[in-house]
Amino acid sequence: MDMTYLAEKGLVLLGCGKMGSAMLEGWLKDGLPAKSVYVQDPYPSDWVQESGVYVNVDLPAAPAIVLIAVKPQMMAEALPVLRAMGNGQTLFLSVAAGISIGSYEDILGGETPIIRAMPNTPAAVGKGITAIVGNGYTTSAHLDLADQLLSAVGQVVRLQAEDQMDAVTGVSGSGPAYVFHMIECLAKAGEAQGLDADLAMALAKATVAGAGALAEDADETPSQLRVNVTSPNGTTQAGLEVLMDETTGLPDLINKTVAAATDRSKELANG
Repeated sequence: MDMTYLAEKGLVLLGCGKMGSAMLEGWLKDGLPAKSVYVQDPYPSDWVQESGVYVNVDLPAAPAIVLIAVKPQMMAEALPVLRAMGNGQTLFLSVAAGISIGSYEDILGGETPIIRAMPNTPAAVGKGITAIVGNGYTTSAHLDLADQLLSAVGQVVRLQAEDQMDAVTGVSGSGPAYVFHMIECLAKAGEAQGLDADLAMALAKATVAGAGALAEDADETPSQLRVNVTSPNGTTQAGLEVLMDETTGLPDLINKTVAAATDRSKELANG
């Protein structure tokens, strides 16, 4: 299953906000013909309307894929329109948070190929990471297609089971907010040591962004990168002795943070 098949059969994008638009921009850059894409969105942006894709027109009867990118609260209204495509060849790929494969099977039919995906907000700048898992009716070709489409906004990883999705939510789904807060804290700490607010924030943003890029690109592990910049009895070691304290430092705090987000994800999934 490749882009040729996708172009011939058509791709339906249900919802085209920031995430949907970021994916659509990537697909068009990768050569997917605009006229093979059907966007359904009540408030399409000017960019979407000018991109050459079909917007809010009748959908093909059996598209290759329906990508669901609407907000969860809009789901009940949007999905019944697509019910006729269920239990067939059309693959449904959802990037909507918190909605289980079982919920889609209830609406679309139990024999519908469905892949659930959990992207994160850096996908909007092509730096996301998305975890995917499919039901029993998805083939390796379906997963490859989902992988290819979602790669337009960053890395893709495959899960062994859907119940791992709560932990993924706790780590990478909610994780950008943890990092944003770390930037806030780092900047405030710089201010406390005498830097003006704008300078402290510039230093904090660039430091976190640069360290993240280095961690992603380097051959060494993050642990080794940490060791590389830690001179014995130097400034970094002094800071890390506070940060890495097992009881009052970051290890316990981050563990509690991810656990709380994971537990909340489980609660939401169970209604």
